[in-house]
Amino acid sequence: MSVLRPLDKLPGLNTATVLLVGTDDAVLQQLADSMLQKNCTSELRVHLAMSLPLPSSLSRPRIDLVVFVINLHSKYSLQNVEKSLCHVDASYFLGKVCFLATGAGRESHCSVHQNTVARLAHTYRSPLLLCDLEVEDFRATMAQRLVRMLQICAGHVPGVSAMSLLSLLRSSESPFLEDL
Repeated sequence: MSVLRPLDKLPGLNTATVLLVGTDDAVLQQLADSMLQKNCTSELRVHLAMSLPLPSSLSRPRIDLVVFVINLHSKYSLQNVEKSLCHVDASYFLGKVCFLATGAGRESHCSVHQNTVARLAHTYRSPLLLCDLEVEDFRATMAQRLVRMLQICAGHVPGVSAMSLLSLLRSSESPFLEDL
C-alpha cells in the first residue's frame, strides 16, 4: 500500500482512467455506469474504491482523475474521504482531483454541512461539484461533466490542460469560498 502518485504509471494510448472514491458502493456503481454510457473518444476506464490507499499492483493503470464522493447524509463518508486524502500525492491536487458532494437535495436530512465540504475542497485547492446522484437525470449530467474533465486530465483535449481546467473551475467559484 502506497501513496497514489500521478506519474507512477505510464499513460495508456488513448486511455483515460478515473478513480471514484466513496463509501456508497451502489451510488458509485450507478455513476460509473452512467459515465461508461457517455460518448467518449478515449477508452474510458472507471475504478471504484471505498477508501485509499489502493493495494500496490503492477496491473493497476495510471489514474488520470480522482473523484472523492461525499454523501452529505453520512459523517462516515466525510471521515473516510478525509482519511483517504493523506494517501494522495500533492501533485495530484494540481488539477487531477475533485470533490463531489451528493445528497444536498434533501438538506433537512444532511449530517454534513455543505460549508464543511466546501472548506475541504478549498483547503486542497480542488473543485467541488454538487449533485444529487440519486436522481437519474442529474447523475447523467454529472457523468457527462466528469467524462469531459477526465478527457482533459488525461491530456486528450488539445490546448487544455488539467491546470487550465482547474483555473477555469476556480474562476467560476463564488467569492465566498475564497474567504473560508
